[in-house]
Amino acid sequence: MRYIFLIFLVLLFASCKSVDKYNQQVTSLHSIESLKADVDAVYKQLQKHHPHLYQYTSKEVLDFKFDSLKTTITKPITSQEFYEKIAPVIKEVRQGHISVVPPKEKFTKKERKALQKKEFEFYKLDFEYLDNTLWVEGARKDSALIGSQVLKIGNEDPNDLIKKYKTQIASDGYNTTLYDRAMSKGFTRMYYRDKGFLDSLPMTFKLKDSVFTKVLRLVDKNKKTDSINKPKDTTVVAELSKAEKRAKKLAAKEKRRQNKKLGYIPSRKEYTRNFSFLDSDNEVAYMKIRSFTNGKFKTYYDESFEKLDSLKTPYLVIDLRDNGGGRISEIAYLYAYLAQDDFQFINESEVNSRVPFMTFAMANGSPFGLKVVSILLSPLIVTHNLLKTKKVDDKIYYKFKYSKLKEPKENNYQGKVYVLINGNSFSASSILSTNLQATNRAVFVGEETGGAYNGTVAGIYKYYTLPNSLIKVRIGLMHIDAPYKTKPDGYGVRPDVFIVPTQQDRINDVDPELDWILMDIEKDKSYSGSGKAH
Repeated sequence: MRYIFLIFLVLLFASCKSVDKYNQQVTSLHSIESLKADVDAVYKQLQKHHPHLYQYTSKEVLDFKFDSLKTTITKPITSQEFYEKIAPVIKEVRQGHISVVPPKEKFTKKERKALQKKEFEFYKLDFEYLDNTLWVEGARKDSALIGSQVLKIGNEDPNDLIKKYKTQIASDGYNTTLYDRAMSKGFTRMYYRDKGFLDSLPMTFKLKDSVFTKVLRLVDKNKKTDSINKPKDTTVVAELSKAEKRAKKLAAKEKRRQNKKLGYIPSRKEYTRNFSFLDSDNEVAYMKIRSFTNGKFKTYYDESFEKLDSLKTPYLVIDLRDNGGGRISEIAYLYAYLAQDDFQFINESEVNSRVPFMTFAMANGSPFGLKVVSILLSPLIVTHNLLKTKKVDDKIYYKFKYSKLKEPKENNYQGKVYVLINGNSFSASSILSTNLQATNRAVFVGEETGGAYNGTVAGIYKYYTLPNSLIKVRIGLMHIDAPYKTKPDGYGVRPDVFIVPTQQDRINDVDPELDWILMDIEKDKSYSGSGKAH
């Protein structure tokens, strides 16, 4: 207990670094020696913790790249400038779950409280990178911008920014489909990493033949409308009866249940999981799954497949486009409804430590509260990890329950399955897709997944903050893969039918991938003669 108390005090002291001191370290020029020390430190962390560090790039090549990086540091530079040097080198590991994030100036508690009442209009735009051009796909504030081409951001060409940002992220292995899709969904995040906090940003757009500039600003979230000359609402609201109050309460309870089941995303006012039929005869079911991260997924899948079973629905479309992954537990549960035979969903996961969860919890970039809880529970965590890991031929493996042989669900789906994928189908989406493709369980339409067919290094992570520049690096700790492999290594799940949408498709409100599936279903119905899958 004395040892635990001392560690607690050290961590508490370390967490009390002032905002001013932190900001000074972030914005100041770092010496050549300190930056080279950061290069050595992060490479040592990668070598110690990443179980497949040299899967795609040999040790000799990575050694050379990290050594060469140090030779380019010839003068003191800021953390941001150093980030732009080191991120492309770490990218050469070619493991998509490794991320590199530059530090940004922090705000005081008072400043954070004030900023919580505001929102930056730029972050309310959704972008898509198609035909080598950045477009506004959605706008949660100004819908008039939807469909417009972005010509300038500040005084910069968006293509120049995208070219730069692509050097700072990695996909799994050698495939390239992730990059354009990542620039679509992650553009605002990458822009923040580049520019930091802004309270205004001029942007130039082109919509049809009109070119215009709009300044996006930091505005109040709940800006009140002008009430001058607006007549007062004199409507008298009648008091609800007991029955009405009860009905309202039950309706609210059911709404909360639905939100949990479907995984409601308040910031976007949409659901993570959606289920519908694409025809009036309930013959073509459609599941749009945006991620495998939130909500009570078991209820969703149980109810969905019960409905499919009762209706004997012959066709199922699963849309995994732009699904960046999530929980192994969810994809294993979903696969049990799609599998036709007993299956092993994943292999035991290779790790570099017998106590990977302590490595995750006690990293210098982990939250302070997590460290305190982990210290207090360390006897339980260490015991659990030791029981769940084993050493085989000098390699350590963590035993997930999903690596055991499982049976399909009793009412597993028997119809024909189509899966929509693109470059943003990553991580858990790729693991699920590997299982489905390897067992010939689905027809894949779209483009190659950004996540590798042969597995990825993810699961849990070590968040390591470089000691001098304060750049944060996320390092995957577990190699997670399906029992199936393909050659050559380093590519994603490839579609049976390759289709990439264009901006003209968006303008015409056309979904070419889904349209191909619907046409194929019509052909299948004609061939079978019964309107049912065969």
